Amino acid sequence: MIRQLVNKLFGRAQSRGSSVESIFSPYPDRRQFVNHGLVTPRAMALLEEVVGYRIANIAYFEQALVHRSYLQVAEQDSVVSNERLEFLGDSILNMLIGEFLFHRYTDIQEGELTKLRSRLVNRKALTLCARMVRLEEIVLLNSSAEQSLEQGNDSLLADAFEAIIAAIYLDTNGDLRLVKEFLARTLLTPETCEKVLFIDENFKSILLEHMQAQGLGAPRYMVVKEEGPDHERVFTVQVLVGGEVRGEGRGRSKKEAEQHAAAEAVEKLNIDMPAI
Repeated sequence: MIRQLVNKLFGRAQSRGSSVESIFSPYPDRRQFVNHGLVTPRAMALLEEVVGYRIANIAYFEQALVHRSYLQVAEQDSVVSNERLEFLGDSILNMLIGEFLFHRYTDIQEGELTKLRSRLVNRKALTLCARMVRLEEIVLLNSSAEQSLEQGNDSLLADAFEAIIAAIYLDTNGDLRLVKEFLARTLLTPETCEKVLFIDENFKSILLEHMQAQGLGAPRYMVVKEEGPDHERVFTVQVLVGGEVRGEGRGRSKKEAEQHAAAEAVEKLNIDMPAI
């Protein structure tokens, strides 16, 4: 069993003197990737806009867009889901974000670096990036998964984002520079990082803990405006600290608006954020 596994990994013909290139070849078995014509011209144009270069082999990106649910409706039996590409993309993403943090944060240790990386590459963060580049418009799903996506269950977009990372890597023959450029335009921007970190912070809890520690009691949230039709309601909320308005926020729900208001109050009051 072990010998079969080793032969599968390295091949019978390879010896101890095998070259690095033969072991770490960036060139995949092309038979894994077949272009079934599933990517429309519009989707192709969007993909090239997203990745920032002219795609050489669309088969990589076609597979990156195939959610496993699509296999139930695919006309060709040879269509493959993006799960294997997701595995590769996840590995590449973790390595590159680890490198990015290693060089940017020279004063924090391994444990904190690990926590920060996990916040930058979690499913919420990747889903945010996937929506930024409009992957929801071109990912291939069956009708049930499409309905689930419309109802907000969009974790499948995070998988597609990771698969796209792998597709770029394979399409460019292992050129990590182009993968880094893609991440620099999507995940690693000040605006995106701020949104990602906002997703994971409970500003209402931070504000409440600070006020209680200062003996000020609990903050009070007040809806001051409601706009839009019932299905697209937008709420404006103010938060009062010690009877004074310290923050204001807008959101599609009262809860979201309260979080934004609390975030503004935390900033105005110079409240220290919890450690990473």
